[in-house]
Amino acid sequence: MAPISLSIRKAVPEDAPTVLALVRSAYRGESSRAGWTTEADLVDDQRIDLEGVLAKINEPFGAVLVAHDATGDMIACCEILKQNDTVGYFGLFAVNPLRQAGGIGRIVLARAEEYAKQTWGLSEMEMSVIWTREELIQYYLRRGYQRTEKKKPFPYDSLVSGKALRDDLYFSVLVKAL
Repeated sequence: MAPISLSIRKAVPEDAPTVLALVRSAYRGESSRAGWTTEADLVDDQRIDLEGVLAKINEPFGAVLVAHDATGDMIACCEILKQNDTVGYFGLFAVNPLRQAGGIGRIVLARAEEYAKQTWGLSEMEMSVIWTREELIQYYLRRGYQRTEKKKPFPYDSLVSGKALRDDLYFSVLVKAL
């Protein structure tokens, strides 16, 4: 397999519409079913809106990283949020569904962890994964994350133009020492 060539940088506000489309395509609706990260059977909503993406891009203690392939297409993104002096939060992770399972996610995740260490001196990364997404949890465990006993409530009241398809959702919290 040829090495993957990615250009990864911090997003700017002008990237917001493309980030929004990428995130929605990876998690919601029919397009998400082309990849393995779909949540379309769990939640029927838009996941995030443009204002939400812009808030993440403009967060003073955060960064949205975007990855472009050799043709210049944005094919992945993620968010890192500095929670305190030692812990960061990793989220909003999306890879184009047609490009999943080829190593792109692994590269972006590693770069995000490196960014958190280099930029803010963080020593731990935390993330939340819907508890039913065992294949996704296993993906992160293979990358050094560990399950914790912590759980976070699912934001049923904050869904974007839709609804949850189950009433038993919550997030399992995973952590990794950086």
